[in-house]
Formats: sequence, C-alpha cells, structure tokens
Amino acid sequence: MPDSPAPATLSPDTTAHLDDLAAFVGAAPSSYHAAEEVACRAEAAGFTRLAETDAWPDPAAGGRYVVVRDGAAIAWTVPAGATSTTPVTVIGTHTDSPGFKLKPRPTTGAHGWLQAGVEVYGGPLLNSWLDRELELAGRVAVRGEDGSVAEHLVRTGPMLRIPQLAIHLDRAVNDGLALDKQRHTQPVWGLATSGVPGADPEADVVATLAEAAGVAPDAVDGFDVVVADTQPPRRFGARGALFASGRLDNLLSTHAALAALLSSADDAGQDAPARIRMVAAFDHEELGSESRSGAAGPFLADVLDRVYAGLGATAEDRHRAIAASWCVSSDVGHAVHPNYPERHDPANHPVAGGGPILKLNANQRYASDATGSALWQAACRTAGVPSQAFVSNNAVPCGSTIGPITATRLGIRTVDVGAAILSMHSARELCAAVDPWYLSRAMRAALDVTTV
Repeated sequence: MPDSPAPATLSPDTTAHLDDLAAFVGAAPSSYHAAEEVACRAEAAGFTRLAETDAWPDPAAGGRYVVVRDGAAIAWTVPAGATSTTPVTVIGTHTDSPGFKLKPRPTTGAHGWLQAGVEVYGGPLLNSWLDRELELAGRVAVRGEDGSVAEHLVRTGPMLRIPQLAIHLDRAVNDGLALDKQRHTQPVWGLATSGVPGADPEADVVATLAEAAGVAPDAVDGFDVVVADTQPPRRFGARGALFASGRLDNLLSTHAALAALLSSADDAGQDAPARIRMVAAFDHEELGSESRSGAAGPFLADVLDRVYAGLGATAEDRHRAIAASWCVSSDVGHAVHPNYPERHDPANHPVAGGGPILKLNANQRYASDATGSALWQAACRTAGVPSQAFVSNNAVPCGSTIGPITATRLGIRTVDVGAAILSMHSARELCAAVDPWYLSRAMRAALDVTTV
C-alpha cells in the first residue's frame, strides 16, 4: 500500500491491520479468490483444510479447520474439552461485491472496438465504474480427458474499460447522467479493425481467460467471472486518516473476522470461555443469498451438523448448544454523508472513525435485538473500542444483511454490526483508516462473550 503520513491516532497495530486489509483485497478480485484467500491464510496459521466429499475427523482439542464451497468459506476452532453441548460463536460476512459478471458468448464489438458482454451483478453505482481500468476475475471449469471437471482461479490484470460519452456529445450530462444497463455498460478491451496496428480481429475473451488459467480454450466448459477494479487500496487525506478501496463491501468485514479468528486461535489454551469459534464468509449476499454458497443455503447448517456429529451430539444436544450460541453478522453500513445529511436519521449519526456500528431496524431488516445489542456492547467495552448505533431514516428504505437469514435458518441469536463507510456499492468505497481495526478488535472480543 503506498505510504502516507501516519495520523497520530493510528497505532502500529492499526496500520499493520490496514496494510493487511489492502493485501487481502488485492488478492481477492472475486468471491472465489476471497474464499481461497481465507482458506490459504487459515492453512498458514495451522488450520486443516477439509473437503466436503471426505469423512471429517472427530474434532480434536484445539483443532483448527477450514472448508471452501465455491465462493464461500467457513473456518473454525474447537476448544480443549469441547463437548456435545459446547456453544458456538459465529461471525458471518460475505465475499461478493456489486458490479458486473461476464455473459455467455462474451466476445462482442462494434465500430472497430473489441467489447466484452457483461450483465449487472447486484446493485452497483453504475457511474462509478466508468473510465477505470478493470480486470476479469473468477473461475473457469475445465474438462479433463477422463471427463472430470477441474476448477481454475483466473484473473487477467488490467484489460477493460467502460468509456463515458464525452460532454461534447451529451451537453446535459452534468444535469443528470442516465445509463442504460445494456447499451452503456459494455466495456472495451481492444481494437478489432483489420490492418490497424495492435488490432486483433481473432481476439476472444474465453481464450484470454484460458490463457490466464494455463489451459486450452476448447477445454473451458464454463466460467463464473466478474469485473473488478484494478486500482489498489490506498490511505490518503489529512494525516492519512482515510482509506479507499474497491470491494470494502464486504471484504472489510471478512478480513476483520478472519484476523479475529486467527488471533483467537493463538490463545485457545488460555482462560477463555469454552466456545467453538467460527467465521462464515458467504457468497451471493448482493443477490439475496439464495444459493448453495449463500447464507440462505445449507452451507453453515451442514458444517455445524458435521462438527456436532463429531462431538457426539444428539439432536437434543445440538438444540441446547445453539440456544447458548450467537452470531455476529457483519456488513458495512452508512456513515452520515456530509453532503446529504437529510438522508440519515436525525438523531443517530454514525461517523467515520467513531467505531463499529450496531444496526437496528424495527422491521427486522437487521436481526439485532436488545440482548444481542447488549452482548455486542459488552464486546466493544472489552475491546476498548467505541461503538455507535445505526438506524435508517423512516423515509429511506432500509437494506438488509445475512443476519435475519442466519437467524431464521438456525434459530441462533444474531446481532447485525459493521463499519461505517461512504460510497457504498461504488467501484471504490471509503472509510476511516481506524475503523477496520476497531471492528476486528470488537470481533475478537465477541468470540469470547458468554451468552447465557
């Protein structure tokens, strides 16, 4: 991450966490890369990677495990002396971000330009993607000679750009930019006119992905590939107090949760409450979470079933364990925008640098209740970090998170939290440099909070 003057309020631990967040984002241009980065970091910390198709070992005292399903990953530790009724603390996040996804038959073009066919993924701020150097990233499915299918992670590096129409051709653009999601968002990635230097009339997007994966183009039978901004994360502003990056929603939370879990794994033998500590990073939250790797799917329940089966739990034991458990659902939230303060609740004003936000909603768009809120406040006090509340303006529709979904699927007490940012769903989002560290410290304390 480029050097910036360090503000006096940032400790070495805070800046180290921010540097590591920048590295995490840089390694995770897609949800598939993010899940793999979670697993690789966990393995480097002594976790055992488990395959869902294998028989899992009975959890050993102090056991550390991680499993990946598509663009989701779940990592956990089992304390010494764990029993069939040992409760679990889950920190839930998501790995995907709004943007664009590559369509089938993606090589298109017109008027001498090579273009890539993309469709909108989730709810991005479309204008924020204009005039940026973008890359393709995700996975390709490759057919083997024996008929098997192997997956390869791919990323192209800077390759595409969605060019904006010049003001000379749209004199009213500054009075309101309107982008047609089909006609105006297809990126260019080369020249196709025969005879033009550098032009390649035979260029093909799938062949480019195959080259990045090191496989033959005709062996690629499928792909899940998104568009990602290539500008690296950066600290900036007065005394380096600000941090800008793509995909803060929600890699900020995923990184903070993983850092908390890995830190907790190092002191598992100390006088901490006997709890299974777990991080569940889901895919497809930006689409509603309804997939095999999303929070509405069976992934977390499947893992918990297998963990408790390894501990010899009966159905009665598992119900008792879940009743004493809780989930911290972490996603970024809205800091008060200085140019649009009327869009926020007049009494609750989360500010950048003010610590983690506790999300509340009367209509259960967030899962926080009084008891969950008290547990989270206890974690923040233990961690020595400030906290603040977020609630929507009644006239502005409230978004949602994986929190209510997880609470509904498992019956587990859930609280919704996060870090306050600006420019949510932009190609490049903004937070206070201190807030990712605050959030991770509160998560670390939350892993040891006793609920009953």
